[in-house]
Amino acid sequence: MTNRSTRSRPPAAPGSSAAGVALVVAAALVTQTGAAIAYQIFDRVGAQGAVFLRLLISSALLWIVFRPSVRSVTTKNLPVILGFGVSLGAMNMCIYQAIARLPLGVAVTMELLGPLVLSVVLSRKLSGVLWAGLALAGVLLLSGVGPSTDGLDPVGVAFALAAASMWALYILMSRQAGREFPGTQGLALAMVVGALLAAPFGVASGGVELLDPWVLLIGALIAVISSAVPYALELASLRRLAAETFAILVSLAPAIAALVGWIMLGQALDLPEILGMGLVILASAAAVQSAQRHSGRR
Repeated sequence: MTNRSTRSRPPAAPGSSAAGVALVVAAALVTQTGAAIAYQIFDRVGAQGAVFLRLLISSALLWIVFRPSVRSVTTKNLPVILGFGVSLGAMNMCIYQAIARLPLGVAVTMELLGPLVLSVVLSRKLSGVLWAGLALAGVLLLSGVGPSTDGLDPVGVAFALAAASMWALYILMSRQAGREFPGTQGLALAMVVGALLAAPFGVASGGVELLDPWVLLIGALIAVISSAVPYALELASLRRLAAETFAILVSLAPAIAALVGWIMLGQALDLPEILGMGLVILASAAAVQSAQRHSGRR
């Protein structure tokens, strides 16, 4: 659950690679820290209230900073913005519902299946079947009964898988928006759509608690940590790393989420869950590398 872009970049300077890796890891750390902070107000406003505050404040920040032009929206590109915004909003709402029911690392691992399956489908390679099977084995291990979770909440699993499908759609819509709108204009406009989509659910869940100064402060913190800061760090990392290296590093998000969940939320994972997470991460990184090799031969 981040702002991700893997457009081709010029080859990175050798001395900048270490800094680029550090920036990607830092972006993942602050993103997952934001999710852990959001968990702290679930008992006040619910998962939907928390995600509504994040999207609302994030959209306001993006609007102030990038000042998107409403006049650039036409009947031709309106479906792109609507699709981009709906996928963004639904992805965030589903993953927050999953986080409310599952350990953070487990929820983020299952969400990673979205871009993994998309990568396998788009590559159209037989090796993709291997990576998909490896990821499936990892998910089966994650879904098993363990001493730390006493079995995963099936509703939480369903929300995590829904978030995965929305992430795949988000990637496709993000690419299309990048063709239709300059810079971050498409993202800023889509964030407003996402906030509007989340509004009725968030208001119904949080009610008057959404106006509490402490809740608003936490909501602003979540918006900055989970959206603004990771976006800036990832942009800086893409200036130092090759796009394929960046994409593989993003696959480490579940491991970082598990670490944050353990430290901040006390969500320890057992050995089968750790192995399952490792298989999904390995499958994702391998699929990205395989796809990049394949495209390089064309």
